[in-house]
Amino acid sequence: MEGDLPENEVQVEVGMHPTIDSIGQTAWDACACPEAGNGRPNDPFTTYRFLKALEASGSVGTGTGWHPHYLSVTQGDEVIGVAPMYAKTHSQGEYIFDHNWAHGYERAGGRYYPKLQVAVPHTPATGRRFLVKPEQAATAQSALVQGAVHVATENNFSSIHITFCTQSERDAGEAMGLMPRASQQFHWFNDSYTDFDGFLESLSSRKRKNIRKERKRAQEFGGTIHALTGDDIKPEHWDAFWVFYQDTGARKWGTPYLTRAFFDEAQARLRDDMLLVLAERDGQYVAGALNFIGRDVLYGRYWGCIEDHPCLHFELCYYQAIDFAIAHGLSRVEAGAQGSHKLARGYMPVTTHSLHWIGDESFARAIADYLDAERAAVDEDIEIMTAYGPFKKENIEEQE
Repeated sequence: MEGDLPENEVQVEVGMHPTIDSIGQTAWDACACPEAGNGRPNDPFTTYRFLKALEASGSVGTGTGWHPHYLSVTQGDEVIGVAPMYAKTHSQGEYIFDHNWAHGYERAGGRYYPKLQVAVPHTPATGRRFLVKPEQAATAQSALVQGAVHVATENNFSSIHITFCTQSERDAGEAMGLMPRASQQFHWFNDSYTDFDGFLESLSSRKRKNIRKERKRAQEFGGTIHALTGDDIKPEHWDAFWVFYQDTGARKWGTPYLTRAFFDEAQARLRDDMLLVLAERDGQYVAGALNFIGRDVLYGRYWGCIEDHPCLHFELCYYQAIDFAIAHGLSRVEAGAQGSHKLARGYMPVTTHSLHWIGDESFARAIADYLDAERAAVDEDIEIMTAYGPFKKENIEEQE
């Protein structure tokens, strides 16, 4: 493992914590979201309140396969860096898939689980994973990486996986000896549009007509669409959304990742960070989509329904999100994991990043070769999909 602390830096102490409370909200958020003192946090998912909601609701912890091992870096009496790290006994809720790695390692006689995950559980959204104060960034980031490796080697964890990290973290991690991995998502970008029609004008005629047709068809479900944030979100809305979430979770994952208590915690702690879009028909909520609001980004997270209506999914998840982003001057919408159908609706392919450390040297070499080939394939896929995007040709050329 490469990467020592810079020679001119004073000694730091790396600690590991089984609960986020043992670090404390003030110290955590001073590293995770210092900008929040002047408005919204850049990333709502790495805030103390979001991670605490996961803990308090039992969405992580005993019986979930996500066991908190938060890291902190202290210089003197000051916490200068923290990281959301978890011991994992499976690979669910990560969205950067390593199931084949686990199978291959175990077929060769190794034990892949437990492993360490530096990530926001159940959340495929790009953000900082090494939450460091800018003035001590190099020292704190290096210490967090070395601390994670120390925990892994001393406790027989097979590997470390830092998922949905930023491009700059990817570069710094690679310089420290971690293996970079490329994946792909679909994001919508706000080109200073004044309204939804302005966005439509940037599309080819055929795609523009198709979206207008889909929005019109969605509105024919026979009810009203509500876009709710902050105090407009009431506890009864979560009763409806929990039913939607359970249905989607059962179909996609077998068991929903979040508990019912998480949505109660969300009501108490997170409602200012959320946009909840609900479709109501005949006095009953029949479908809904949950988004989280960052300082400059809207993050699409969950969708579900109890009635099937044509195009309602596209309206609640994608078009309502675009409407909100334009109205609030947000630069992009991140639409979550997978889904090439998003391309026709104005969401373009982008590269997402992760970093990996494998304790077994021979297995690490095999994974490194795999990642080289995978990165080339991801780059090629993105290039092809971008060429087939819905925008007028001149718009695509400008983006490139």
